[in-house]
Amino acid sequence: MQFHLNGFEPGDPEIFHPEDRYNAPADKGPLPSEVDVLIVGCGPAGLTLAAQLSAFPDIRTCIVDQRSGPLLRGQADGIACRTMEMFHAFGFAERVMRESYWVNETSFWKPDDLKRENIIRSGRIDDTEDGLSEFPHVILNQARVQDFFLDVMRKSPARLEPHYSRRLIDLATDPTASDYPVTARLERLDPSHEGEIEIIRARYVVGCDGARSTVRKSIGRALHGDSANHAWGVMDVLAVTNFPDIRLKALIQSAGEGSIVLIPREGGYMVRIYVELDKLNENERVASRNITVDRLIAAVQRILHPHTFEVKEVAWWSVYEIGQRLTDKFDDAPRERLPHVFIAGDACHTHSPKAGQGMNVSMQDGFNLGWKLAAVLQGRSRPELLHSYSAERQTIAKELIDFDREWSAMLSAPLKSPDDPDGEGVEPAEVQKYFVRSGRYTAGTATRYTPSVLTGEATHQHLAKGLTIGTRFHSAPVIRLVDAKPVQLGHCAKADGRWRIYAFAGKDDHAQPSSRLRALCDFLADSPNSPVRRHTPAGADIDSVIDIRAVFQQAHRTLAIETMPAFLLPRKGRYGLCDYEKMFCPDLKNGHDVFEMRGIDREQGCTVVVRPDQYIAHVLPLDGYTELSAFFDGFMLRQS
Repeated sequence: MQFHLNGFEPGDPEIFHPEDRYNAPADKGPLPSEVDVLIVGCGPAGLTLAAQLSAFPDIRTCIVDQRSGPLLRGQADGIACRTMEMFHAFGFAERVMRESYWVNETSFWKPDDLKRENIIRSGRIDDTEDGLSEFPHVILNQARVQDFFLDVMRKSPARLEPHYSRRLIDLATDPTASDYPVTARLERLDPSHEGEIEIIRARYVVGCDGARSTVRKSIGRALHGDSANHAWGVMDVLAVTNFPDIRLKALIQSAGEGSIVLIPREGGYMVRIYVELDKLNENERVASRNITVDRLIAAVQRILHPHTFEVKEVAWWSVYEIGQRLTDKFDDAPRERLPHVFIAGDACHTHSPKAGQGMNVSMQDGFNLGWKLAAVLQGRSRPELLHSYSAERQTIAKELIDFDREWSAMLSAPLKSPDDPDGEGVEPAEVQKYFVRSGRYTAGTATRYTPSVLTGEATHQHLAKGLTIGTRFHSAPVIRLVDAKPVQLGHCAKADGRWRIYAFAGKDDHAQPSSRLRALCDFLADSPNSPVRRHTPAGADIDSVIDIRAVFQQAHRTLAIETMPAFLLPRKGRYGLCDYEKMFCPDLKNGHDVFEMRGIDREQGCTVVVRPDQYIAHVLPLDGYTELSAFFDGFMLRQS
C-alpha cells in the first residue's frame, strides 16, 4: 500500500480526502464521579490498558489525556514481532500488516578504507531469524497504532472513549478507604470549560502520562539514571536521493561525521532518520543548543556522502539527549499494603528510541496490568495479585535500560581507524555482530518472567522443550479438526482476560476412553478439584475463565469428532450452542508438526498453561491434576 506521494497526511490512508481522515472528538461531558480504574494518558501504555479493560462492561474505566484529541503524527514507529502477536489478540494485526512497512532486511554501511569521507555497504542481513514469530517486524506511525486501539475501545462491550483536554493536578490516596481510596483532581483545558476543576474517585489509578508523570510524582517515585550527554535528532522526511538502500533499514557509520539509523516508513516514500549530533557538556540540556531541522538535514547529507539527499518535506522532527532512567517500583505500595496507584510506560522507564523498544515495552506494561486489574475487580483473583505487576515489569524495564545503554554507546562510539587498529573505538563489524546477537531481544521475544505465584518452576520443562516457562507462547501452524482449516495455534488467545490450557496428547492418544487426554477432560469437567469448576462462576460458560484446547498427533482425517469428549465440545451461550473449535492436529501436509517444532514429548504429551497476556505460566504432565489445581488456587478465588 503506497501513500504520502504528494506529501504527508495523517490519519487513515484508505480514506481518499484528507479532510475526512480526522474528526475532532466530541465533548463527552463531565467526568464520572466514581470509577473502578482511572487511566491518565492516551499513549501506547494507556490505550493498551484501556483496550484490555474495555472488554469488561462491568468494570467502570475512564481514560483522560491533556491533548485536545488523538495523536496525529510523529513519535514512535517500530513494532516488534512480539507486539504484533499481542495486536492479533486485540484483533487488528492484519490492519497493521496491510498498512505498515515490513522490515525484512537490514544493511550496514561504513567508511570506505580507500576514501574515508565516503561510505560503502559492509553487510546486509535478515532483520529477524527464521521461525521467530509468525508475524514480521514492521514500522507504522504511533498515531495509527493508537487509532487502532481507539477503534477497539469504541467497538468494545464498554464502548470506551477518552476524555480529552484534562490535566491531572494531583492525586490523594487513603489506603484505609474501603471503596474508592484514590481521589484525583483534574483541570479542564477545552476553551468552553477552561479552568474548571473536576474530582473523580477511583479504586485504582494508572499513570501513563509520560516521563514528566504527575502520577509518578504524586506517589513519591522518581526516575533515576544517567545521561550519556549526547544529542541526537530524528525526522520523518520525503526526500529525493541516490542512496541505494533508502527502502531498507540501514545503520550507517561515517568516519568523522557521526552515525545514522535509517528506517523506511509506511507508504513507500517517507523515511525516518535518527542522526547523531553534538556531544553535550555535563548537565547541559539539548534545548539549550537551539538545534534546527536544517542542522539535522545538513548532518545527514554529510554522513551519506557521496550520495545526495534532497529533503522535499519534513513531516515531523525532534531532538533529544540519550539517557536511561528507571523508577525502583511501578506502584505506590510499601510491602505491608496493597497497591492502588500504578505507573507504566515512560512514566517509569525512559531510554533512547534507536532500538525501537520504547513503545513496545510500554504496551506490554499495559497488557500485563490490564488482565490483573480485571481479575481482581471481577472477584476472580485476590488483590495481592496486583503486587506482581511491579515485580515483573520493573525487572523487564531494567533489562531494557541495560541493553539500551550498551547499544547507544556502541552507536555513538568513534570508529577505529584502519591506520590505528589497536586504538580506541569500535569496528563496524562489531556493530553488525551485536545487532545479530540481540535479535531476539529487539524482536521482543526474549522476555522471560522468573518463578512466582504466576510462573511455575521448570520441574516438567522437558515435556515441552520449545515452550519455555516464563516466555511468550510461541505459536505454530496446526489444522483445526472440525473444519480442516489451517490456523495458528497461538491465535486462540484473545485479549479477553481468559487463561488457556493447551493439552498436547501423547502417542496413540486420540481421546479414547482409556487415554490420558480423556482422563484430563473428565477431571476438568467433573472433579471438585478441577480448577475449571472451582474458578468459573455459576451460570457462566465453562470456558469463560479457563479455556482448554487439545492438540493431537494424528492427521486430522484419521480422527472422528463424534468420539471426542463432551468437555471439548462445550455447550455455550443462551441457546447452548456447541463450540466445535477446541481441537487441533499437526499440519502434516505442509510439513509443520507442532510437536516437533515446539519439542513436545511424543510419548507422554503435556499440558501448557498460558496466561491472559500470552506468557507461559506452567508445563505439567497430562495427569498432573494436583499441581494444576494448586497452581490456580495460588492466586484465584473459588467461585460459588
